[in-house]
Amino acid sequence: MSYISRKRLCIGLLAGVLTLSAGGFAPVSAQEIPNDFSAIVRQKLPAVVAITTRQIIQDQTTLDDFLNPFDGRGPVQPQVREALGSGFVISPEGYIVTNNHVVADSTEIHVVFSDKETSPARLVGRDPATDIAVLKVDPRPNMTTTAWGDSDAMQPGAWTIAIGSPFGLGGTVTVGVLSARSRDIQAGPYDDFLQTDASINRGNSGGPLFNARGEVIGVNTAIVSPSGGSIGIGFAVPSRTARRVADQLIRNGRIERGFIGVRLQEVTPSLAEALGMSGTKGALVASVEPGSPAEKAGLRSGDVVTRFNGKDIQGVHDLTLAAANEKPGSRATLTRNRGGSQQEVELTVGQRKDEEMRTGAVPNPEAADQGLGLSLSPIPDEARQQLGLQPGTTGVFVQEVAPNSLAAESGLKPGDVIVSANNQNVTQPSDVRQEWAKSRQQNKPILLRIERQGQSLFVAVSNS
Repeated sequence: MSYISRKRLCIGLLAGVLTLSAGGFAPVSAQEIPNDFSAIVRQKLPAVVAITTRQIIQDQTTLDDFLNPFDGRGPVQPQVREALGSGFVISPEGYIVTNNHVVADSTEIHVVFSDKETSPARLVGRDPATDIAVLKVDPRPNMTTTAWGDSDAMQPGAWTIAIGSPFGLGGTVTVGVLSARSRDIQAGPYDDFLQTDASINRGNSGGPLFNARGEVIGVNTAIVSPSGGSIGIGFAVPSRTARRVADQLIRNGRIERGFIGVRLQEVTPSLAEALGMSGTKGALVASVEPGSPAEKAGLRSGDVVTRFNGKDIQGVHDLTLAAANEKPGSRATLTRNRGGSQQEVELTVGQRKDEEMRTGAVPNPEAADQGLGLSLSPIPDEARQQLGLQPGTTGVFVQEVAPNSLAAESGLKPGDVIVSANNQNVTQPSDVRQEWAKSRQQNKPILLRIERQGQSLFVAVSNS
């Protein structure tokens, strides 16, 4: 199990991981309050399994083995690592859903049912981006299965029931409420977790999170914890995502994600002002991939996407999720802000060819209160390849950035190439100085588009 430090807490993947009830249930109507959850547990427990994995590490050679090959120690023996997780049966054919981090790199996988019977399992497919994997076992007679529920219908305060194998204690049941929805815990590009206070601990990874009707509305995946134990903050992949991923893995053995071909950055207040926007809502297009659906639809750098298929886009994460969830080949409508005016654009969603985060955020510097402080020159021809510039790229080379200047505080670096200022192409240092003078007269930031190590991004530099 691994832990990622987050503001003196830890967000831990639950490989070998479920939550201890924190109390404080939200009020619900009398007819929604069950006397207990025994009927649901009795019905669904046979569909929840423990998963044991083994990984054989063959190469244990060290530097000392090369320096002292004849020290008499004999050949290095392979090591075996074992891990524990949970899962749940989703079909009579023997398909089981769990977490990717439970089974990743395993050489052996076994499934333990509630009656203690053990079966070998085959990995059907896995998706590291959402931490979902699908296994297959030989069907058993009268195999109990789970049913997917609607995670989008869940509201904070609704009952949640977790069943799994924390610390190897198979069939453990914990109950809590849904604490929040759409949590981004920085675990991956498609974070959209349900948060629950139902107790989640080591060994619950991949186990089901049920609603009060006994439907699976999430796959338990991670916890926040300063010590590794449960403090009542657990996260589950919503069934909306898990079901779609599992269906694709079973059908195709791989995942198809939508792709529109833009590189994005967040809109800061200074960027919004420079772009003529009244607020910071939306995702700023830093660059458009040649030949992509976005380019074919007429999107260009400097556009701000504010809506996608009827849903508001608050920032980069919203657009990343929205585009990825679209079926390749489908039509999508987005709203862009260009020069202060809103326009609707239609495009045909493409297919992502790899797991690269093509719509990911890029560094987004802020401005400060010092002088501009740039030393500029034409782009050195001998440095073009090293700078990662495409043939024909024009611009101005940043030789030096004065310490504590506005340029430095805004994130400009020696080696950057300024390709436009206030959306005007620049080819010589005087072009940048001219636009900087205009911005000062208008008392607004100058908007620079730069190329840095093959990536394009915008920087807004304040004039005071």
